[in-house]
Amino acid sequence: MRTLLIDHHAHLTRTIQGALEDCGFAVDVARTLDEASTAFCCASYHILLLELVMPDGDSLPWLAQLRSNGHSVPALIMSSVDDLEKRIAIFNGGADDFLRKPFCTEELIARMRAILRRSTQITDPTVAFGNLQFDPIGRQVFVEGQPIKIARRELCILEHLLNRAGRTVPRAQLEDSLYAFDDEVSANALEVGIYRLRKNLSQSGATLRINTARGIGYILELTDAPSA
Repeated sequence: MRTLLIDHHAHLTRTIQGALEDCGFAVDVARTLDEASTAFCCASYHILLLELVMPDGDSLPWLAQLRSNGHSVPALIMSSVDDLEKRIAIFNGGADDFLRKPFCTEELIARMRAILRRSTQITDPTVAFGNLQFDPIGRQVFVEGQPIKIARRELCILEHLLNRAGRTVPRAQLEDSLYAFDDEVSANALEVGIYRLRKNLSQSGATLRINTARGIGYILELTDAPSA
């Protein structure tokens, strides 16, 4: 899931960014609200993480403006402020959750996943397709009930394809969700990831395959389905 992290504390942002990337999130960092506005105009985000007080202003009016413009992207506010009236203002201002600093990254990630489940109205997050099951919370993949190991980047590709199984996922949509602005990505990075994922699925005995829709993207299908 692509995340916009809006915070000006360098050490904390590096810590959060690293933890999120280890869990499969693509993370863009904005150190001012102006940078955040620019990033938001250039990419689609699944969730926002906002420090309450930024160098160029309070993030609540910025978030309220997003909401007034019709943007419903989930938002979690982070702050060392724990005043009751301020917390109420945070939720009334359009935030989906509040986390007091300092916090452990494990709690942050758990809250993010809970917000994402609510926003997509998912009650049972496990995704099954053919003989493969994917647990997006535990980041685990099973074939016939047996766990298989898939590298982080390929796991992200699989997650996106599973969420749209049977439908073509445009290449640009995959790349936009998988890679942050600062990622060093080679021209054929997606093809390499698809190749490795195909090999892994084949070796594990999964009854599904990734077909290429030439010039468009990729489609995940059952092995007995007609090729795309």
